[in-house]
This record gives sequence, structure tokens and C-alpha cells, in this order.
Amino acid sequence: MKIVQNIFVTFYNYLVIMKESLNIPDYSPNMGMALKWEDGYQIKVSSESGIISIEANKEGLISLANHFLNLAQDAVPTGMHIHLDEFNSLEEDSLELLIEKV
Repeated sequence: MKIVQNIFVTFYNYLVIMKESLNIPDYSPNMGMALKWEDGYQIKVSSESGIISIEANKEGLISLANHFLNLAQDAVPTGMHIHLDEFNSLEEDSLELLIEKV
């Protein structure tokens, strides 16, 4: 499945149009979800004073967008989740991050 999305961002009274093409792997009940990671991604999850912070470079943000859209597919069942931590995808000292379809 290929999704092309125009993203409009207002930043200090400037309109920025970003066109990004994402390839979302089709969900397979037999194989599960295939996560697509952009080369060079960096993602860190932290918490301070009860505020959760997700910091990522461009490649990390695109990877996360791909994962969210992957979970959003109609074929993906409720309860399916992505579990990220510093041992499999996040930066050192990151908090664990669980993204679940409800």
C-alpha cells in the first residue's frame, strides 16, 4: 500500500508544504506487521514532570508515521501493538513506548 500525504504546517506565519511518500507494508495474519525503518532514524522517549516527550530526527518521525499508518490498516486487528524500547529501536536511556490499536 502506498500513501502520499501533503502536510501543511504553519510556522511563524509561513506555510510549509511537505510532500512525503510512505510505503506501508500490507498486514498479513500469518506474518503480522512488517515495520519499515528509515535509514539513520533516531527516536528517544523521556518523561519529566508528568510530560511524555518523543524526540526524533526526520528519519525517526517518518518511521513513526509509517508505524502509526501500519497499525491503522483495516486488516490489523484490535489489540495489535508495537513495543519499542532502547534494546530494539529507541535511543539509550529511553522509556519504553507501547503503541496499540484499540
